[in-house]
Amino acid sequence: MKLVNDLIVLCISSSCHRRILVYPLRRDVTHFSLYLMVDDSLPPYGWSRNTFFKLALINQVDRKKSIVKETQQKFNGGHRSWGSFFLNLSDFYDHKQGYLVRNTCIIEAYICVSDFAPKIQVYPNCGPTHDSTLGDQATESSSDTISPRTSGSSPITEGEVQDLTLRELIDLESLGAEEKAFIPLLEEVCIWHPSLMQCQSKRTLRFRQWAFTSLGQVLHFLKTKKVKDISEEDIKHLQGLWKELIKSSGFDLAWLEPYVQSVLGVKAYFERAKQLKKLKDNVVALEIKMKKLRGELAAAEGEFEVARRGLSEVRKGFHEMDVNAAIGYAMF
Repeated sequence: MKLVNDLIVLCISSSCHRRILVYPLRRDVTHFSLYLMVDDSLPPYGWSRNTFFKLALINQVDRKKSIVKETQQKFNGGHRSWGSFFLNLSDFYDHKQGYLVRNTCIIEAYICVSDFAPKIQVYPNCGPTHDSTLGDQATESSSDTISPRTSGSSPITEGEVQDLTLRELIDLESLGAEEKAFIPLLEEVCIWHPSLMQCQSKRTLRFRQWAFTSLGQVLHFLKTKKVKDISEEDIKHLQGLWKELIKSSGFDLAWLEPYVQSVLGVKAYFERAKQLKKLKDNVVALEIKMKKLRGELAAAEGEFEVARRGLSEVRKGFHEMDVNAAIGYAMF
């Protein structure tokens, strides 16, 4: 599949050959992804590189809308590539969006390899290896079709584990429409957490289907649900899925747990939010009442001052008498 006529790659890198892979590689995907892969000149085992890198898909119309993904990862023989979903293909092909202009897209890669990484060990039957300054970045695309491993018991060799893809571990044809919707989400998390695939490599196909489908349900829930729409039934459903995943799947899901726990704590959040709203409404009502009383007090003070002045005016020249005494009269 040819995406564009021109692909401009700007790369700032330390030593150690790497390649940028531009996806989609298949006709049945609807998203655009970028991957950074270590060059094949490095041996399959006995080396590692601690790397910080940033991949950017440049928006040529509005630079502020450029999509940037950055991370710090450890590359080795088993983890030779890292990447991420960037945007839907429909948005990529839409020239108004600014990512594909005059049939050209621009990708920037910033790569920094730690100097503290251990030196490469060359094993027998491995060709000579070396580090050199990266001059050019090659862009590659693979075959449009990938044959999945559908055997439930076929062993996957150690060399194959490092190149596993999700589509090789599960049988897409047996998935329903709802389950197929989980695939883009699962592919993205497997890019950043390849251990998800590695821990399933020796499992049966049936088990792998269950494990990844269950994980896909959790990811889809977190991706599509809004807090305001979560019901008590939703919480119970997610809690059951999560409990079974942790107990039986074999996945290391420490990276996902905080997000799941935040959902499981939604009920307590709603209760506290309700209490908070009630107290806030009470404070607002009392504040309104105080303002009203202050207004009444100010009006009363004004009336009091007018009455006091009127009293003072009337008192001038006024002599009080004993109204209980007899009036009487004089004889002379």
